[in-house]
Amino acid sequence: MSASFDLSRLFVRQYERNDNKLLQFHQCEVGDVGCVVWDAALVLSKYLETADFNYGHALISKVIVELGAGTGAVGLVAASFGARVTITDLPEFIPLLEYNIQANRSSIAGNIHAHPLIWGIQTMKDIPREPDYILLADCIYYEESLEPLVSTISSLCGKQTEVLCCYEKRNSGKKPELEKRFFELIHSSFDVEEIPQERQDQHFCSDDIHIFKFQMERNHGMLKSKVPQQLSHFTH
Repeated sequence: MSASFDLSRLFVRQYERNDNKLLQFHQCEVGDVGCVVWDAALVLSKYLETADFNYGHALISKVIVELGAGTGAVGLVAASFGARVTITDLPEFIPLLEYNIQANRSSIAGNIHAHPLIWGIQTMKDIPREPDYILLADCIYYEESLEPLVSTISSLCGKQTEVLCCYEKRNSGKKPELEKRFFELIHSSFDVEEIPQERQDQHFCSDDIHIFKFQMERNHGMLKSKVPQQLSHFTH
């Protein structure tokens, strides 16, 4: 995947927290998949404001890594609540991430940094190991990236790390096969729980957008019984 965009040609998408505080996510008029704020990023961001996270206050001082951050939207929301966030993506996306960090500097209650990261092959010396949370929004899109992505998640995770993966289910092309393969890889090492819609933001949720929580598998051999009914075919 390559990215080529002009930082002088940006447009803004405003994000309003539930307490009415505003963040601004700058997007590119033309560019690759990481240049815009996808709906899954908004759904995951709003989930961080729900009761599951004490309406955002549970994020204070938590160490968070966002993978495939794109515009950095989810990480910026977490940082605005006081989390210590590292947002990562391919090197060519770092200028856009840093631009959005600076644009929202006055709204950041914690801290946030952008670092380049190529899944599976790049050293992670500047990326926190065993963070409290790893965040991913719409990162299941290229077949060749699936194994490196899961390898990176596994390398970063500690026993207490919670991985929050939000994605929009798509039925075009090879997307169903990619989704199936991703979950096969995840199931080999992680316990999996789907976050039901009643625990998500009531306005920012969709039948097509799913949030899953992964944690390092604690009871080997017991995982399949925990797989949500609608995804049970991924383990067959």
